[in-house]
Amino acid sequence: MAGDSRKEFGKEIHKHAHRTDVLYLYNTGTIFYGGFLFVRLFLSVALLAAGCLPVVQAQEGVAGDASRPQQALRESSLLIDRTRLNEDDMPVFANSVRTEGQPDSRVILEGDAVLRRYDSVLKGNYIDYNGASGQVEARGDVRLMRDGGRIEGPGLRYNFETDIGEIEQPSFRIGPSGGAGKAAHAEIYGRNNMRLEDVIYSGCPCPDPAWFIEAERVDIDYEANDGEARNAVLYFKGVPLLASPYLTFPVRKERKSGLLLPTYGTTTKGGIDISVPYYLNLAPNYDLTLTPRLLTKRGMMLGGEFRYLGESFEGEMTGAYLPNDRVTHSDRWLYGWKHYHDLGNGFSADWDINRASDDNYFRDISAVGLSEASRTYLPRNGRVGWGDGYWSAGVAVESYQTLQDPDAPLIPPYDKLPELTFKGVRYNWRGLDLAWDNTATWFQRPIYDGQRTGPQGQRFVSYATMAYPIERAGWYITPKAGMHVTRYDTRWGDQNWYSLPGGMSSYRTVATRALPILSLDSGMVFERNTTLFGKPAQQTLEPRLYYLYVPYRYQDDLPTYDTALASFNMAQAFDENLYTGGWDRIANANQVTLGLTSRWMDASNGFERVSLSVAQRLYFEDQRVALPGEAPRQNRRSDLLMGATTAWTDTFSTQAVLQYDPHQERWMRSTLSARWRPQRLASMTLAYRYQRDPAVDAQYQLQGREQVSFAGQWPLSKRWYGVGRIDYSMLDSRVTQSIAGLEYKGDCCWAARAVFQRYAVAANDTNTTFFLQLELTGLGSLGTDPLGLLSRSIPGYESVNPSVPQGTRFDRYE
Repeated sequence: MAGDSRKEFGKEIHKHAHRTDVLYLYNTGTIFYGGFLFVRLFLSVALLAAGCLPVVQAQEGVAGDASRPQQALRESSLLIDRTRLNEDDMPVFANSVRTEGQPDSRVILEGDAVLRRYDSVLKGNYIDYNGASGQVEARGDVRLMRDGGRIEGPGLRYNFETDIGEIEQPSFRIGPSGGAGKAAHAEIYGRNNMRLEDVIYSGCPCPDPAWFIEAERVDIDYEANDGEARNAVLYFKGVPLLASPYLTFPVRKERKSGLLLPTYGTTTKGGIDISVPYYLNLAPNYDLTLTPRLLTKRGMMLGGEFRYLGESFEGEMTGAYLPNDRVTHSDRWLYGWKHYHDLGNGFSADWDINRASDDNYFRDISAVGLSEASRTYLPRNGRVGWGDGYWSAGVAVESYQTLQDPDAPLIPPYDKLPELTFKGVRYNWRGLDLAWDNTATWFQRPIYDGQRTGPQGQRFVSYATMAYPIERAGWYITPKAGMHVTRYDTRWGDQNWYSLPGGMSSYRTVATRALPILSLDSGMVFERNTTLFGKPAQQTLEPRLYYLYVPYRYQDDLPTYDTALASFNMAQAFDENLYTGGWDRIANANQVTLGLTSRWMDASNGFERVSLSVAQRLYFEDQRVALPGEAPRQNRRSDLLMGATTAWTDTFSTQAVLQYDPHQERWMRSTLSARWRPQRLASMTLAYRYQRDPAVDAQYQLQGREQVSFAGQWPLSKRWYGVGRIDYSMLDSRVTQSIAGLEYKGDCCWAARAVFQRYAVAANDTNTTFFLQLELTGLGSLGTDPLGLLSRSIPGYESVNPSVPQGTRFDRYE
């Protein structure tokens, strides 16, 4: 089309964007929704034809989660059309300044003419309607609306009975929140077929669209969900970016096989990374995506994702294969399979199976950042379960592939081959809360460095509890009693694993442990009206007392399969055991935990402005049960736990979590953070984390660290925004992760962003990635998508180009 037509097109879109009505030409609105989708396929074909390579993120996590229904806002049932009539029964209403003719034959309407039927509205200066044949001719500012779409032009000829007609120089808007366009001529061949000549389309509602698409001809078959475009060109800022002589596309909100947008990026490990996904819509309930991928430093690989969904099951199979890696000279591969199945009558089954060719697969080939490259364990789990009201049972197998870092090796966890569970729970049975957990597990230690690193065997656990909660206004008290019984059948081998004084003669092949566990939990809540920062507030004072008694049993000769020392925090301070996991150790206890929390809440809206908490354990006897290598506690008081959160203003808040050792007079753990968010698209977060080295270097204990982090998003000018994050390890004297980027917010149609990331993938190794993206509103994006990375890494991050809310067919009703 000529340049003048493009200028007129911009004015046309601007005009439609400020109207309260909707453009539509019978089925055109629904059809042209697919026009937005066809552009995606068109871009892919054009990229291949023109040799262009837009920047895109490589296929993320081929072992991703299986699809599950997502929670989201839905259209109100009040807006759902429940009164559809048979077309033969639809009455027609007419209105105009002057009317001639008979209603049951031919009617001529002149001056502000309106022809309204239940499912559509036709307006114009002149309308000639034949009720018997359904033929209508309209002239002068013609507008046809239906189901939230709208089309207008100087003249229209259409037959409501045969759905055949034409309109000259039509301009259209696709639904309440879709794009708009214009054409030289439109021919309608039926309710589901039409042809548009010399089409210009854009999803941009701005006066001067940043992007639009020209096509010489577009043919639509709505029933077949098929569209064909010939000689299509994408323009951005008036510059042609991509072109394709022929392409097909879907015209409804349904999937269609074809090329997806190619992606590319760069990493130091893989070089230039280019992916060209091809989507196969095999059936309404299953599909396949094949992704050829080129890494210039490593070679050509193929990835795939197969998704399926049934009435009682769903799942996802993923995989990738790189033959003869140019760097390692070996085949690299990865596969994953997640599945969930509702078997009926309370039975269900699920599994999660993953495996990689080698320890360095994610560090070498992943292009999605720190969260993926730092993966340590790949699960291989399966389970069959049953549940019916108060009772549940299951059988499971669990193992992991440990991805080792040569500079920081890990001992692989035990495999559970298998684990049987049987549980019962009943709340408020005559005022009692009853629970009974039973677990039988067969443990097998994987081979590490050519040998097994621990004993193997079976463990049976039965834990029955009874609690009697008493709750009243302002206070509560909950006495609880339980019996924990454990039986071990252990194969120790020929090593003194835990260095017991008696050597191998001190280990028991069969051992039983039975321990009563008694506790009393109580608390109170006091309230008063006060002021905070000069404003009315409500303050609470919430003391809590928790007493625990567990008698001592000798346990040094019992194996430790899946038990670790729990992190001491506000929640664990009121727990029954020092240890977490399978409770291969149950610490003796005669202790009380004292806690105190005070909150200040805004009296006008209940918003919590300040919260202060403190807790400490008081021990009445020494600790005598410990894990191998752990030094038993001998102090009478635990570390002091303190926490504080403060919302100083609506835009500035701070948080502190502290653990202090009063005996050695030193801090054991601390987390301090401050966040400022003065406006949208502006936030800064500063955090400090400290963890003292454990007394014994054991894998089950948190290792020491001292780290400072800063992250933020900030406007540099009206349209430029900066984003970034830096994590600095003070113990290692190095940056463990750095992110820096720029975002540009164009008009309401587009945004661009460039993001650089460097992160540690091992103790002495790093990887660098670069993201570049052009986002076009109403079309999609070209390039690697960094939004997931920015959302995970920068607290409070918001996209500079927010998504357009979904409209309804009533938004532009007239």
